[in-house]
Amino acid sequence: MARVLTPQAEDFPRWYQDVINKAELADNGPVRGTMVIRPTGYAIWERIQSEMDDRIKLAGAQNAYFPLFIPESYLKREAQHVEGFSPELAVVTHAGGKDLDEPVVVRPTSETVIGEFMAKWVQSYRDLPLLLNQWANVVRWELRPRVFLRTSEFLWQEGHTAHASEADARAYARRILHEAYQDLMVNVLAMPVIVGRKTTAERFAGATNTYTLEAMMRDGKALQMGTSHELGQNFAKAFGIEFTGDSGTREYAWTTSWGTSTRMVGGLIMCHGDDSGLRVPPRLAPIQAHVMVVKSGDAVPETAAKLRDALRDAGVRVGFDDRTDTPFGRRAVDAELKGYPIRVEVGPRDLAAGNVVLARRSTGGKTPVPVDKAVDEIQAALAADQQALYDQALAFREAHTVDVTTPDDAVAAAATGFARIPWSALGAAGEAELNKQAVTVRCLVRADGSVPDSEDEPELTAYVARSY
Repeated sequence: MARVLTPQAEDFPRWYQDVINKAELADNGPVRGTMVIRPTGYAIWERIQSEMDDRIKLAGAQNAYFPLFIPESYLKREAQHVEGFSPELAVVTHAGGKDLDEPVVVRPTSETVIGEFMAKWVQSYRDLPLLLNQWANVVRWELRPRVFLRTSEFLWQEGHTAHASEADARAYARRILHEAYQDLMVNVLAMPVIVGRKTTAERFAGATNTYTLEAMMRDGKALQMGTSHELGQNFAKAFGIEFTGDSGTREYAWTTSWGTSTRMVGGLIMCHGDDSGLRVPPRLAPIQAHVMVVKSGDAVPETAAKLRDALRDAGVRVGFDDRTDTPFGRRAVDAELKGYPIRVEVGPRDLAAGNVVLARRSTGGKTPVPVDKAVDEIQAALAADQQALYDQALAFREAHTVDVTTPDDAVAAAATGFARIPWSALGAAGEAELNKQAVTVRCLVRADGSVPDSEDEPELTAYVARSY
């Protein structure tokens, strides 16, 4: 039988592109570096967006919207920021049939424009904290684009907050890091992430501290899944975000920013996918159970429809396929490619024995179950398979992580996975040498796995890898 996907072991980048094409997740856009997200891919993004939005709101932030176009002068106010983004900027110089008086930047991120309005809205300590989030698109001109991972335009959320003290800003940046980002990635995307601190060389342009969540893909490379930044008073001073404190003195606010994007869809593909296609964790899946009529027969369509309705009533997100004019094998392969957690096959032979067949995407194999017990069995399988995907990903990461003591050994280990090395044995000088070989320090963590306050703390561990 002709293979549908290039095997991961043969060519992982080609496998990734095959999954995107065959599972109908996305297509390349008409302008180099852009993408068209197809309904199957967008349904996954909508689920991620909904789960993330709930967590951000639980952390007290409110959604707002700011313009796509930003005056170029705004970016120039924060020197490190404009320097960091300059190579990726898309700039509009001509519009409405004439040259613009001032060039306009297409939003690469919104610290500058939001800072301008925070300065307008914040007057007193009573106005703080100001907690804002935006769902939007951004443009960063990519030289080596890759669908979902690095595109010139992508979708994301970006949070921006202002606080009365550095301690409050730091606490909130970490709250988002753990309660929104880590919780979503572990408990919904079923992705184990290493949560740590970026080195000075790797932190966000204009930030004083950057926190990150790093996941291992099935080719051993790291993918940065999200970041949360302390911006100190850098942007507050550049944009005049001042407030009158409770003592009556004028003070600059302390600000944060944080973001995750459609890159998470790429991470989902590469963390959980196999040679049969995508595997979507049940808590995330737009379709958790896909009820399929194998072929027509006595009471088959009616039983399938009743089971669909019973699952829906039980709170399961259900797909339904009764297209018996299309070969069942082709439909089953399509369901596997798209990663539906459970296929429920309803056919005349099994139904004659009072059963339907459950095909579980995460573990493989098929199991006949009585029709009257199918809903309970499916719900139990969904819960078990959510945990199974996380456990598999964690076991894979641990099997491909090596403890080393020298930079040379770190480079060697990064060929197939992560290297753990004492930061004291590497340092900034060693990090610079790694970078020459396309290997980076992904983050620093304490011995107990917690996030350090400073890269100068003793006994820190550096996670080193090649990355996307």
